[in-house]
Amino acid sequence: MNPKLGSGEDVVNVCQPSGATMRVLMLGWEFPPFISGGLGTACYGLTKAMNALGTDVIFVLPRPVSNPFSSHVRIISSPETETPTRPRPTGEEFHLSDFEHVTFRTVPAALNPYQTAVEYQQQIEAQEVARQLSESAARDTTGKPISPSVVGSGGHYAGDLFAEVQRYASLATDIVRDQTFDVIHAHDWMTFPAGLAVAGMTGKPLVVHVHSTEFDRSGVHVDQRIYDIERRGVHGAIKVIAVSHLTKNMLVHHYGLESNKIEVVYNAVEINGNGQFDEEKYSIKRGEKIVLFLGRVTMQKGPEYFLAAAKKVLEVMDNVKFVMAGSGDMIRRTIELAARMGIGHKVLFTGFLRGQDVERVYKLADLYVMPSVSEPFGIAPLEALANDVPVLISKQSGVSEVIRHALKVDFWDINEMANKIIAVLRHPPLARTLREHGSFEVKRMSWIDSARACLSVYEQALAVMKGC
Repeated sequence: MNPKLGSGEDVVNVCQPSGATMRVLMLGWEFPPFISGGLGTACYGLTKAMNALGTDVIFVLPRPVSNPFSSHVRIISSPETETPTRPRPTGEEFHLSDFEHVTFRTVPAALNPYQTAVEYQQQIEAQEVARQLSESAARDTTGKPISPSVVGSGGHYAGDLFAEVQRYASLATDIVRDQTFDVIHAHDWMTFPAGLAVAGMTGKPLVVHVHSTEFDRSGVHVDQRIYDIERRGVHGAIKVIAVSHLTKNMLVHHYGLESNKIEVVYNAVEINGNGQFDEEKYSIKRGEKIVLFLGRVTMQKGPEYFLAAAKKVLEVMDNVKFVMAGSGDMIRRTIELAARMGIGHKVLFTGFLRGQDVERVYKLADLYVMPSVSEPFGIAPLEALANDVPVLISKQSGVSEVIRHALKVDFWDINEMANKIIAVLRHPPLARTLREHGSFEVKRMSWIDSARACLSVYEQALAVMKGC
């Protein structure tokens, strides 16, 4: 379409990029310093890169930033004016010092599927189990199971999370009512209803970003409610961003999405946050080899395969400790499994780490292992490579599409996993080659490139809306 303006001869081609600064409404549910997983890391890196490119972003988050993590955050008053007919939306507006073009808005909705009430209790109990195991390890290495009294269970999603998803959607539509933006970018299923609602209210194009699907998180035992939300989101969007071809194929085969509607944009790496990790606390001795698992301790991440491989490694190498850094719904079962295998004294459970603690634990590691059952992407291997740690990753991961200098194995092949762990620990030249080439490779990956790819997707979405 080339509509004429006024009575002159000037013609505007609306199908060509205008060159004006893009203004993006970003809908997410985690952001540093509140990181539950890779999505927070990805949102941070991507938004920071968009800021560097001069893209204006309004980022709506479901909770306020507060101490002790907010030293780099300036809270300011919300700009909306309260009227008798429409009260000022609840929540706060804030800016981060390194995000000149980004405005963050918060709404009072509790979106966090990784730290449910049940899981919080599990984490407390798991810490006690780990403490008991650590105290008894020197005396008992027979693998006697821990008392069943600490065993518990809980659903993957507890509490009224779905009500909070709808609450977030309602509050998001209210909070952006007076905002100006060109495109809506919604991250993962919990923000999809909000994205659809805002798109319906404003007529702006919706782009949804799929970092993980319910099939990745739950395997064949999907939560139908979440699947339905994901399906409505990807079909209701103008364009869909997938973090890997693995995820793109899943969207095509399990969600019935047309392939040409999906664009693959790979993640990069950005280390952030802070925390506390003391290697002396975990009795790591000089000369011991360290094999690291860092991620949520859930079915998706394959912690039981990591332990199974660890047992096989320890049958032929004694000077190795396996560090499991993370929390999740399988943490207690994983600790108990290590004890039953008789390797509890060789497996260290640190709990969730962030920022400088992640760097510290990487510096200690001789090898990072990601045995994920289904990993849409996987940022942790990039972090490991950025810290000069060789990596062993499952073939069932999106990051395996972009890293060539890494060892790869099927998640279920614990014999091959153990063989490759032993090879790296016993052969320094192999470890050095993996470190050097992997580090060079990851340095070529940039969030700026990812941000530019997203901007291109926005332009495509706008063109579709204009009928181009």
